[in-house]
Amino acid sequence: MKSDLRFKIRVLAGLLNVMIVSGCAGMSYENSAAPPDFHALVASPDRSAADREEDVRRKPEGLLAFTGVQPGMKVLEIGAGNGYTAELLARAVGPRGVVYAQNAASREAFEARMKTPAMKNVVALIRPFDDPAPPQVKDLDLITVILIYHDTTYLPVDRAKMDRRFFELLKPGGHLIVVDHSAQAGAGTSVGKSLHRIEETALRREVEAAGFRLEAESNFLRNPADPRDNPFRDMTMPTDRFALKFVKP
Repeated sequence: MKSDLRFKIRVLAGLLNVMIVSGCAGMSYENSAAPPDFHALVASPDRSAADREEDVRRKPEGLLAFTGVQPGMKVLEIGAGNGYTAELLARAVGPRGVVYAQNAASREAFEARMKTPAMKNVVALIRPFDDPAPPQVKDLDLITVILIYHDTTYLPVDRAKMDRRFFELLKPGGHLIVVDHSAQAGAGTSVGKSLHRIEETALRREVEAAGFRLEAESNFLRNPADPRDNPFRDMTMPTDRFALKFVKP
């Protein structure tokens, strides 16, 4: 009886936390703190050595600048993995913002990261890709899908539903950022499992079909020398990665 009661209390506390954070983060970020200094943020002394090593490949300053993330924003990260990007976003939105970090299953590395002070404004969500947030999460400023969209092409995911759900979760004028490994022209979504890549034009067609409009793209992760015919894990050079910014009109 006591253990059941404790479990129910923990569940209710988690739901209450999502509701409180959603409400507090609903305040406008436009008049909050000054824009974040991304260089200083990435150089924060409490970031882990593993994350700093990952920075060489991920170029976090370029990513944060491209997202347009600001203090006080409400952000959803899709496929948070071990929390590398979620932590960066959490530092950028600051104490008045919130980052909802979705994973399709629990991850030990992410759970360990959640215990650190930098993750205090992060809400972990274990939910499917095509329904990544509970009903009380809405009017988001930003959704990020970093190096994970290609995985949804071979997993049991309804991508049309997923993209529509992204559209519904954002407020008008909100942005969807998608970064992924480039596949060769004509590959479409056929090499998601074999090469862990996706053709940029195929992804764009899918996202725009949900109502999004392409607003910007960036070359900060481009590598023209990549032949785009090998799995990214087998590469001795950085992959060619595209970065797209979509807006909800």
